Amino acid sequence: MEKVIIYTDGACSGNPGPGGWGAVLMYQQNKKEIAGGKKNTTNNVMELTAVIEALKLLKYPCKVELYSDSAYVVNAFLQGWIDNWIKNNWKTSGKNMVKNQELWKELYDLTKKHEVHFNKVKGHSDNEYNNRCDTLARNAILENN
Repeated sequence: MEKVIIYTDGACSGNPGPGGWGAVLMYQQNKKEIAGGKKNTTNNVMELTAVIEALKLLKYPCKVELYSDSAYVVNAFLQGWIDNWIKNNWKTSGKNMVKNQELWKELYDLTKKHEVHFNKVKGHSDNEYNNRCDTLARNAILENN
């Protein structure tokens, strides 16, 4: 199984407000950057969208090391939140419906096609790829307004 490294980030100007996302995908010696945005959204939607769009680019099942500064995205998998949501018919432990359910379902399906290992990175630190994703996301906000 081929190994791919992916860094993602989402950003919002206001929450909700105009948002952007960015991702850097690395495979062997190749690097690809992608980004996009939305006029009225939330930071969490942009964080999820970045991961989904990056995984959708993979043409066949891969072993993915995914890096994100979003505790929302990373903890859903590392702490098993998503498994509990599915078991509880997409309800939180507080019996509320899970927000952004359609995005979570799409992401969950993508994680079943690939072997994805989620890694939390510290946001706005010295990680060059996380910083690059942040720049891509912030530029996408400007381009979509």
